[in-house]
Amino acid sequence: MDQPEKKHKILLTGGGTGGSVAPLLAVAEDLTTQPPLLVSRGGAEAGVEFLWLGTKQGVERAMVEKAGLKFKAIAAGKWRRYFSLKNFWDLIKIKIGFWQALWTIMSWRPDLVMSAGSFVSVPVVWAAWLLRVPVLIHQQDAKPGLANKLMAPFAKAITVTFEKSLRDYGKKAVWTGNPTRRSLAIKNYELKITNFKIRKDLPVVLVVGGGTGAAAINELVEQGLGELTKFCQIIHVTGKNKSIKNYEPASLAGGLKITNYKHYEFLDAEQMAAALKLAEVVVTRAGMSVLSELAYLKKPAIIIPMPESHQVENARMFTGAGLVLEQKSLTVEKLVNEIKGLLGDEARRRELGEKMGRAMKQGANEAMVEIINKILNLK
Repeated sequence: MDQPEKKHKILLTGGGTGGSVAPLLAVAEDLTTQPPLLVSRGGAEAGVEFLWLGTKQGVERAMVEKAGLKFKAIAAGKWRRYFSLKNFWDLIKIKIGFWQALWTIMSWRPDLVMSAGSFVSVPVVWAAWLLRVPVLIHQQDAKPGLANKLMAPFAKAITVTFEKSLRDYGKKAVWTGNPTRRSLAIKNYELKITNFKIRKDLPVVLVVGGGTGAAAINELVEQGLGELTKFCQIIHVTGKNKSIKNYEPASLAGGLKITNYKHYEFLDAEQMAAALKLAEVVVTRAGMSVLSELAYLKKPAIIIPMPESHQVENARMFTGAGLVLEQKSLTVEKLVNEIKGLLGDEARRRELGEKMGRAMKQGANEAMVEIINKILNLK
């Protein structure tokens, strides 16, 4: 009788924000819910087990545990490219994180380590290389970050969202696109929709600033609510600890009650999928996770990148596919008018949605699973 295949262990790492978490969770979802994606040399299905190493205080713990994966927190330090006394303390935290990662890898013995960036991942990848565990890194943003630059020399393969990133990483790089969650394809999401208490006679606008929120966007929406809620319903994901104050139930100056508005600090994967599908227009930062999901769903979007950050380059990759607005020159009146204009022009929304769908390479989930199979010598 054939012996059952052993479970392959994959150590995932990343955090601080949700950006480095979402693509890895998308791949993990595929590996656990779409069998047989990992196969043995003999062609039989092979199981997979995950462990996530992340930060103690980031948003990733909630995301990872909601997905049903084991989570372990380690010390994490961030190296700033300018003088800061915090760098000295963070160097100590990086060293502690390295020894914690080394011990975890020695005791858990993973077959593969995967990261999509973030500084908590750096000592984990270094420890994996020292113990000769293969490493797969995903470059999500258009511009490579310092964390991925520090990890790239120790990776066996580097998958990238955009073709231009092939030049940044050389022969190790593979152009795959950015993985998205399968939950976006699920049609039976009515139960989640009822939680939003949506009216059928007004269009829905989703405003999302990323896992840690966007104070500037939150303030613009807050100031424009009185006008916005006259012609649309707002689902507003404010980010952790960045909720609009005293807005549930919300009221304007003068005591006028605000209707057609719901805000949340955080939405889980299924709730976010429902909100994205409900929305006629999405107002968003230029984080690659949400942009990838908008491309997958072909949703028209107003993109407001974080000034002087990697998001500016991300947004540039979507020029013509999304309506890109600069935060520095953005006013409440302009934002309200742009939203109103898009909602009133179905042909333009359809055109932007189609262009959004073509802005990114599709099939990233399958491509990354294929690479994982090759690294693990399963194919």
